[in-house]
This record gives sequence, C-alpha cells and structure tokens, in this order.
Amino acid sequence: MTSTPSGDGAPSGVDTTVAHSARVWNYWLGGKDNYPVDREAGEYVMQAYPEIVQAARADRAFLVRAVTHLVREEGVRQFLDVGTGLPTHHNTHEVAQAVAPEAKVVYVDNDPMVLAHARALLTGTDEGETRYIDADLREPEKVLEAARGLLDFERPIGLTILGTMGHFADIQEAQDIVGRYLDALPSGSFFALCDGTSTSEGMIVAAERWNETAALPYHLRTPAEIAGFFDGLELLDPGVVSATRWRPEPAEVGEVRDADQYCGLARKP
Repeated sequence: MTSTPSGDGAPSGVDTTVAHSARVWNYWLGGKDNYPVDREAGEYVMQAYPEIVQAARADRAFLVRAVTHLVREEGVRQFLDVGTGLPTHHNTHEVAQAVAPEAKVVYVDNDPMVLAHARALLTGTDEGETRYIDADLREPEKVLEAARGLLDFERPIGLTILGTMGHFADIQEAQDIVGRYLDALPSGSFFALCDGTSTSEGMIVAAERWNETAALPYHLRTPAEIAGFFDGLELLDPGVVSATRWRPEPAEVGEVRDADQYCGLARKP
C-alpha cells in the first residue's frame, strides 16, 4: 500500500518533522509524496535559487536519455539503480522496459517511505522484472549479493547513481564506494552518475540553505571531482558535462541552458 503524505498518517519509520532529500526532490519534480516540512525546505532553497527545479528536472532527463541509450544502442537489459529515491515519472524500469519489455531492474534504497511506494509502484512488465532492495548503499557487498538474486553478473549491467553521492562529505569515501560497485560488474557494463556542482553562486547558496534545514547534508562537487568517479572507465561522448548538455534531444538544441548538475556515462573495459 502507498502512504498518504497529505493526511495525518505516514509509513512506519518516516520522520515528518525534518525535511528529507527524496521528498524535497519529489516536490521539486512536481510530485505529491511530500510533507509540509519538505515543501517549506524546498521553497526556502528555491527563494535563493529558483533554478534548483530545473536542475532536478535535468537530472531526471539525463536518466531518461542515458537509460534509453543503453537499452537501444548498447543492448543493456539489466540495471542496478542505487539510491533510487521516491518513484516519480520516468522511473528506470519504465524507461528501459518501454524499449525492451524484458529488461530487469533492481532498485536500492533504505528509506521507509521510498520502500512503501516502491512496493506498490515499481512493478515492471510481464516480460521483465523489477525488484526493490532495502539496503544502505554504504554496504556495496550486501547490495550486490542481494542484486544477484535477479541480475546476471556474467552479462553487462547498467549501474545508475544519481543525486546521491553528494551526501558524502568525503569525496574519497564517495569514490571508493562507487569503485566497490564497479569492481563487481562485468566487463562491458556501464555507469551513470549525476550530482550537484558548485558551478554558480546561486547553487552554492542553495546548498547552504539546504544544509540548514535537511536531515542529511548535501556537498556540492566541482566538475573535476565528478569526473574523478569515472577514472579507469571509458567515458561516452560528450564526457562529463552539465546534465542539460548530455546528448539533448534535437528539439532542445539552441535552447539549452547549463544546469549546476553534472553527469557522465561510461563503459567498464
């Protein structure tokens, strides 16, 4: 069953007194799975940096384009989505299975509200399969062991970690965790990452406001630090760029504005 954030109830374990990143993100994306404290935090950030909404949408649009490319052009049929957040429009399994109904997707998160929604909404197609793992991304070995219950680690896997690694204060720790996931993937797998960057004064102020109100701080990276997550991998064109610049649809050309959200997609040799 799903939760009802607009009412008095909440799934067991959900703290509605402190803003939560997944719920604020949901608010910025136009969703309804959030509480007053999340909307207040979201508005507080938006007052300083209205473009945060475009940054959130740019992150989601990158996911859609990257997954579509992997399924359509690279033949990837299985995905591991770590730190998935609340289900919204264009979830990984919806994008992948729209092109290849047999695609399999494993979602990973450890938030009670995300779990409640995922069980109800992340169902997948009859041909493919979708599974949710309630686990902490800081424990890659545990996550990977559970993922082996659905995914074939002898075949390429698309690993996506979007809007998540910024929650780690230590960049080296964040990169080490990602490296442990990548080490377990077979050759020919792909890795997509997107996170907020300190590429404008507005975004820096927005992050400061976020950290005043949210339970889990967010740490902006430089584009070079984002690129560091892809060391040892083969970056696909156009490399590490603003999310709006990663293979935009033809209709978008000429209208693209940079977002303070940098991303990349790379192949494991």
